[in-house]
Parts: sequence; C-alpha cells; structure tokens
Amino acid sequence: MRVAQVSPLYEAVPPRLYGGTERVVAHLTDALVELGHDVTLFASAEARTRGELVAVRDQAIRLDPALLKSDLAAHLTQLSEVRRRASEFDLIHFHTDMLHFPVFADMAEKTLTTLHGRLDLKDLPEVYRRWVQFPLVSISDDQRKPLPFANWAGTVHHGLAADLYSPSVQPQGYLAFLGRISPEKRPDRAIAIARRLGMPLKIAAKVDQADVDYFQQKIEPLILGEPLVEFVGEIGDAEKSAFLGGAAALLFPVDWPEPFGLVMIEAMACGTPVVAYACGSVPEVVEHGLTGFIVRDEDEACAAVKAAAGLNRSLIRRRFEERFSATAMAGRYLELYAAVLGWRAEAAAIATA
Repeated sequence: MRVAQVSPLYEAVPPRLYGGTERVVAHLTDALVELGHDVTLFASAEARTRGELVAVRDQAIRLDPALLKSDLAAHLTQLSEVRRRASEFDLIHFHTDMLHFPVFADMAEKTLTTLHGRLDLKDLPEVYRRWVQFPLVSISDDQRKPLPFANWAGTVHHGLAADLYSPSVQPQGYLAFLGRISPEKRPDRAIAIARRLGMPLKIAAKVDQADVDYFQQKIEPLILGEPLVEFVGEIGDAEKSAFLGGAAALLFPVDWPEPFGLVMIEAMACGTPVVAYACGSVPEVVEHGLTGFIVRDEDEACAAVKAAAGLNRSLIRRRFEERFSATAMAGRYLELYAAVLGWRAEAAAIATA
C-alpha cells in the first residue's frame, strides 16, 4: 500500500523532547515500512524516518529560534505539497486535526484523519457536521463522546516501538510525574500524594508559555523548599528508560477528558506501574490490578502506590508489547486503511493474519 503520513509541524518527528502526536506518527511510519508498505512522511526536515521524507519546513516550529513565525502558514504550505502529490498515494493519513478538510473535500474517500486532541470544544461540532465525508479515527473510545455523530471509522490506541525503552525490575523508591505542567495534568495532586506517603517525587515536565503563570503561582511554591520533590525539567526519549524504569510508580493524576495519555504506555514499556485518576481514556489504557491502578481520590491513590510494589513488572512490559507496540498499532491502522478504501478482502485477510 502507498500511504502518506501528514504530521503536525510543531515538533520534530519523533520529538527531541516533549511531544505526543509527532512521536506516534514517527513510530507508525516506521512500523508500516517494516511491514512492507511504501510510506511517505510529510514533516519538518529534521525528522528521522524509515519512510520517504518530504521536508516541508526547515525545522519544527516549537524549537525554531525565530521570533516571528506562523504555524498556519507552515501548515498551509504542507497541505499544498500533499495536495500536489496526492495521486501518488492509495491513502493519505492526516494527523493535523481538521485543517485539511476544505483542501481535500473532493477526495475525502482516500483519506483517514486521526484526531489527537480533546473534542469538547465549542466550535468543533459544526466542522464535523459540515465535512462529514471525512472518515475519522479516535485514539480512545472516550474521546468520541462530545461528537458521537461524527464519521468514526474506528478507534486505534497509540503504540510505541517495542525497542524504544528498556524495562527495569529494580525500582529505586521514587515516584515519577512526566509530561506537561498544566492545570489539567494536576502536578499538585502528584506532590500531595508524594508528601502524604513520604516518598520522593521526580517531575520531568515542560512548561508551555501559556502555563508559566500556573507554574510560578501554583506549582513552584509547592516545590521550593520541599526536599521530597525534584523538578527535573523536560526530558527526551534517551532519558526516559532510566527515569521511568527507576520509579516505583508513575503518577497520572489528570483532571480532564484525557484523549489517550501516551506517558502511561511509556511507563508500561519500562515495566513501571501506573497510578491514574479515572478520567478520559484511563480505563481503556490501564488494566486495574495488572498494569497499574485506577483511582478516584488521594486516599485511593496512596493505597494504590503501596499496592503497586506487588505488581509484576515483567508482566506489565509484556502487556505493553501485546497491546501498545507500534506493530500492533500499525496492524489496526492497516485494517482501517483497507476498509476505508473498500478493500474488504484485504481487510479480512489482515484481521485474521
């Protein structure tokens, strides 16, 4: 199959530091190539890929030092190039939300669009009613709830390359928080849990410009002078095996409809249990009592951290490989590609392989 992958341009593919969507696009592209497909990736120039790279910008937007830049202009240039080469592909897989809808409305039948963000925003329903011809993929069943009428082709949970992180069976007695400092991610909850248990907490997270005030006013005062809490800052893939693998548990105390939560499967890849609040996709990702615990308040979270020591870290890693490897993700997407294109026989063959 000849497939185009169209990535957002905010981060490198895969990201050098924080970044979810671009990381998933990178692993999906490589897995499809490994399975024998012809994949072209439209991304920024520093992308590392086993597919054919079409560089539509010199570097990813977020780490570009230029003071004046336009993410809209960059993505319009990208869409123009994809449109110019559209006849080269059997299917075009977009990861750019709804931006491409007006440009590709006349060929929606050869596209698939994975929605990576939250969908409970005021202006979204009208868009997905207006351009209903585009088949969509959710990254969790819970993500669909605000738009039940949309043209859903299926749900595909995220996956990561199985060899990206190394599992550890010897945790070092600290708790981990990984991702982004923001109100909906609730790092304050993680700090409260660590304090109550008297356990060290390491926070590896980026602070977006939009969240600087929140960090300075709400989170930094909880960290300063607190010997149990260490703010590590933003880390990349090279540091995650040690960071996550050394943790007794990953704390994922979210307070919003989390569409997926990539950090949960990153922890599982390292054999680390996940203690997560019951929001959004969490019940679809965490197997309660097997790969971690799903909790509803601080009391349950503290009890879960204690119980996490009894979980089998080798089994957690095995469940990651079975459910959330890049190969598993690519297989699910291939089924959808075939179904969207009407290749029913091939879809059946893939599903039973």
